[in-house]
Order: sequence, then C-alpha cells, then structure tokens
Amino acid sequence: MNKSRIILPAEWAEQSGVMLTWPHVETDWADMLDEVEDCFIAIAKAISEREKLLIICKDSSQLSKKLADCRIENVVFAELPSNDTWARDHGAITVLIDGNPVLYDFGFNGWGLKFPANLDNQLTSSLFRGDYFQSHVLYKNMQHLILEGGSFESDGEGTLLTTRECLLSVNRNSYLTESQIENMLKELYGLRQVLWLSSGYLAGDDTDSHVDTLVRFCNPKTIAYVKSDNPNDEHHVALSLMEQELILFRSIENDPYKLIPLPMADPVYENDFRLPATYANFLIINGAVLVPTYNSDKDQVAIQQLEKAFPNRQVIGINCLPLIKQHGSLHCVTMQFPKGVIN
Repeated sequence: MNKSRIILPAEWAEQSGVMLTWPHVETDWADMLDEVEDCFIAIAKAISEREKLLIICKDSSQLSKKLADCRIENVVFAELPSNDTWARDHGAITVLIDGNPVLYDFGFNGWGLKFPANLDNQLTSSLFRGDYFQSHVLYKNMQHLILEGGSFESDGEGTLLTTRECLLSVNRNSYLTESQIENMLKELYGLRQVLWLSSGYLAGDDTDSHVDTLVRFCNPKTIAYVKSDNPNDEHHVALSLMEQELILFRSIENDPYKLIPLPMADPVYENDFRLPATYANFLIINGAVLVPTYNSDKDQVAIQQLEKAFPNRQVIGINCLPLIKQHGSLHCVTMQFPKGVIN
C-alpha cells in the first residue's frame, strides 16, 4: 500500500482566507475594546480586500456595521463563544493529504495552562460542524496533543522550524521526549527535517518563545529574524546566539539560508513591564504581507527589509501597539487557510 503524501503548506501558498477571533467584553480586551477593535478593523480591511475573512464573533449584526470599509462580500461570520482572540494558536492547522485539505484540531490549553481556553479549544470542531468549510475538507481530532500554530514555521517543502523552549515546555506534552516530538511532527506533517532553536526570547511573551515572534520563513531559501544591535538590550545575548544557530542551519539541499535581519523593536512598556513588540510577527496573505508597526522610526526599516524578502508582494504596515498590550501581535491573532478550504 502506498504511503499517503502529506504537505504542510507554507504561509505564502495561495490562500482561501484568514480567520480572526474578534475581541469582546468578556475577553481581556474589555478595558480597551475600542482601541483594539480599531486594530482588528485595519487587519480585517487589508485581508478582505484580497481574500475571504472568517470572523468568529458574538454578534455579527453589530460587527458588520463596524466593518463598513471592508469588502463585506468576502467576510464570513461565525457566532461562537470564545475566551480570547489568539486565532494563531486555537485555530486549525491545515495539511494536504494526497491533495485533500485536512484540518488538524490540536488541543489548546492556554499556552501551558496559563490562561482559560475551554471555549477557544472547541472552536475548530464547532466550525467544522457548521457550514464554514468546503465539503471536501476533512477533520482530524488531535486533542491529545498540545500544539499551537505560532510554535512552528513551515517552508512547504518538508522543513519545519521551531523552538525547544516552547515544544518541550512542561505543561504541553511533557510525556514526550524531543526525539518523540520530532518523529511525531515528521509523521503528521510529512516532514524531512526539523530545525530546533535553543536560543532567543522576547520579554513579556506568554508563549514560551513561539518561533513566529523571532524567526520566519519568507521562502524555502530565506529566513527573516529579529536581530539586536544594542549590547545593552536585555535580549542581545540570546538573539545573538539565535543568529549563530541560524547561520549554521542548512536546507534539505544542504545549502545555508539567506538571512534577512529585522530590527529589534524599540522597547514599549506598560507599568514598567516590557511588552513583546516584534516585527517578525507579520502575516503573509495573497499578494501582500501585513507587518506590525509600533509608532517607531524602526517601523520603516522593518518594512524595507521585508520588501527585500517579498519583492512580489505589497508590504503593508498596521499599527499593533494595542495588540502587544495583551502580549501578542499581528500574526498571533490570525490563522490562514490554504486554497479550497473556506466556503
């Protein structure tokens, strides 16, 4: 019997749409709902102009009025209860098995039992039972494994990039060794290699060093990463060690990667607590790259660097200062679906 061919699509593969889980008064955004909704609306507008947008929300009639500037015919609403807004981590992971889209519904436990996630953990199964995905899309319950979308990066050709800090953390899959997790990932995603990072972190990050805050594939041969040029910054040593790891990484063809440094974002504080601002948390969509910005002179530097990485896409900055107040950014609140998934 022939073994099934499994592909974990890269983010730059053609997409059918992106999912957002909208903030509401019962989330941690309650005290700054208007401010964060402005950010979500900007993200929604940029996405809906280019592809479908699946929005999980409490009240679609009220929300549709706020999205007047969006291409509303591309917006699909799903009225479902949620704890929070981090779709990257509670959203389904889509693989292609013999060309058929399959939604992996991994367990989501609030980044290692840090925050309530009982409602978010049910969203993928609820969406699948609804009329939100095309009829040929399949579903696989993977709730016995804890795996968040922000914890890994795929090049679409069999290489996966991740961090030991996250995948080996105690409150996720502590019963599995690194070797067992790697073999599991290879089997689930049809991988040929897993590249593990041991260094790199962001102050204020609740995710135990999700790779999408630090290092991103831009194409199978190019990696963008956060670089610190300031020896006095608390991240400097860890990010320098991470850079050395990236220099030593090799593609499946045994070639070194082209590395594109992104500036370390200027420090942003709230009540003397440093927030996890990062330019690596960008989202690739059809024809564009959405980049988080932070009202800093470094915003334009990051945009210019990503224009080098994505010469055939429009690079669009979106003010994400509101998002980092809850310790995430643009990529964290989105989850893309490959072509042929969303209805």
